[in-house]
Amino acid sequence: MFYSTFVTLALAASVLADVYITSPVSGTTFTAGQPATISWEDNGQSPSLAQFGPAEVSIYVGNAIQQTSLQTISSNVNVSSNASIVFTPDGTIGPNSNEYFIRVQSLSLMDAAQPQYPALAFSAKFTMANMTGTFSSAAQAEINGQSTAPIGGSTSASPPASSASVITSVVSLPASSASASPSPSAANNNTGSAGKLGITGLAGFFGAALLVCSSLF
Repeated sequence: MFYSTFVTLALAASVLADVYITSPVSGTTFTAGQPATISWEDNGQSPSLAQFGPAEVSIYVGNAIQQTSLQTISSNVNVSSNASIVFTPDGTIGPNSNEYFIRVQSLSLMDAAQPQYPALAFSAKFTMANMTGTFSSAAQAEINGQSTAPIGGSTSASPPASSASVITSVVSLPASSASASPSPSAANNNTGSAGKLGITGLAGFFGAALLVCSSLF
């Protein structure tokens, strides 16, 4: 079951979250029915992992304005006391594609720039193989919308409803890992870092936002 989330243009200025997703990256392939790992670490920026706290971790597709949740990996995992999740990808959520990404949504921390919305972090876009499903027409339209609303950076959105998930294990962090650590060297590139989805940063989104706004007035 899929859930679509609308992301308003005004939220493009959201502060990048601290959750640095180390897996998956842009070269990662998850295979349906086989164990896959989502892992993260602190990037040394505010808010800290402890502030980000419990979070929902899901597989999404979409663009900077609209995103669709395809599979909830965990509805509640504390990113400050856990380092990774091992789960089984559901092959029915879509086709073989490189349009998937992980979205991490805090359940307690609100976005600093738009406090009515939760703080978010994103992985790079990655590939899923051995898939047997299809994207809904709405999800495919959102993917196609990247041409004018490329997804990149952290945005905020209203929480989607939960979908079914399969969690194999959650790996805990040592106590010292909950504090801020030096920012990973790849944190600001577009090849597979948290807060970046392999296409553009926030600058590209601002241009897209202006284009969409100009078409509305």
